[in-house]
Amino acid sequence: MSAPRFTFTVLTPTYNRAGTLHRVYESLLTQTCRDFEWLIVDDGSTDRTHEAVQAWQAQAPFPIRYIWQKNQHKKTAFNRGVREAQGEFIVALDSDDEIPADSLDILKEAWDSIAPAQREHYVGVTGLCARPDGAIVGDKFPQDVYDATSVDLYFRHRVRGEKFGTMRTDVLRRFPFPENVAGFVPESLIWWAIARAGYQSRFINRVVRIYHPNPEGISQGAVSVRSNAQGLYLLAWNILEHHMEWFRFRPKEFLMAAARFTRFRLDLKHSGVATALKDYPLRNVAARVLVGVMYPVGYALYRRDQRRGVA
Repeated sequence: MSAPRFTFTVLTPTYNRAGTLHRVYESLLTQTCRDFEWLIVDDGSTDRTHEAVQAWQAQAPFPIRYIWQKNQHKKTAFNRGVREAQGEFIVALDSDDEIPADSLDILKEAWDSIAPAQREHYVGVTGLCARPDGAIVGDKFPQDVYDATSVDLYFRHRVRGEKFGTMRTDVLRRFPFPENVAGFVPESLIWWAIARAGYQSRFINRVVRIYHPNPEGISQGAVSVRSNAQGLYLLAWNILEHHMEWFRFRPKEFLMAAARFTRFRLDLKHSGVATALKDYPLRNVAARVLVGVMYPVGYALYRRDQRRGVA
């Protein structure tokens, strides 16, 4: 790979978001840090996204690159963007959100505060999200500047809610989202793999993203369960296969993951479509025991899915 041309690549995977993509553009216009490119990976949009981007390219004071691909999924568009990025760091900004004017400068300042000799052990910097009314999304971090892995932050400190930041491009290239899994893949599959490889993040209690809730998110009930069963299986599998040593910190989380593992495994097994089950078997002995204990609950949830027409 050639040397980075910019400090940041602001990466925006998009699909039919011409009506909201202007939020990203307008917030980038205000950035006090100018050392960035905006890379848009269009996952097969059929609206006026391309026309809007062309108009911005003609007048923007920063470089805008546009890549169109046949519709595959957001994770595939993200992987493509990471491969094509010319920035040292990736800032993955959704096509319906925005960042405050000082966000890139805040992230750069936080990274620069890490001792140069230690930076190889860090993947990036993560800050807070706020809603348009200024309310913080979820929990703050244990202190204003806190160094830890994403796994430690989730299980030990139980920090909840949407977060946002920047990650090293070279590290993300080593941990792509799996493209052999159809549909939704939980981000934790990647972030926690990076943590297990020994990379920490610097967490800061500063707002670096304005979050606009997506009404099409995964919490929308039966339709989402039907279309995202593989990702939901992987979410449970990831917790059980790799993180049982954290059970004492969040026992309820692991019990429910064990039940969901059975629920979605059965959904997928009897779905009649190709799945990635064989690629992600549960081998952790303690996790298999826990799944056995929670099997009645998982089976009951599976039967409920069948009654509701979800499975």
